[in-house]
Amino acid sequence: MNTLSTWTKSAYLTLLSFVITLGSFAQEKKVDIDINTKSDSNFWTQPWVWVVAGAVFILLLVALLRGGKRD
Repeated sequence: MNTLSTWTKSAYLTLLSFVITLGSFAQEKKVDIDINTKSDSNFWTQPWVWVVAGAVFILLLVALLRGGKRD
């Protein structure tokens, strides 16, 4: 019984290592990198637009939150 259990474990581990090896060989080896160096990007991709929009949002938020408090 012990020999059968050892043989079963050995067969299972061999099959498992074979499946893992097949999975690693099945990976795509081609590396596809696309770098766009064109300068015709949209305006919202510029960092200064996001900084200005953030500043306007914060000012608007402060104005709305303080607008209800009358001294």
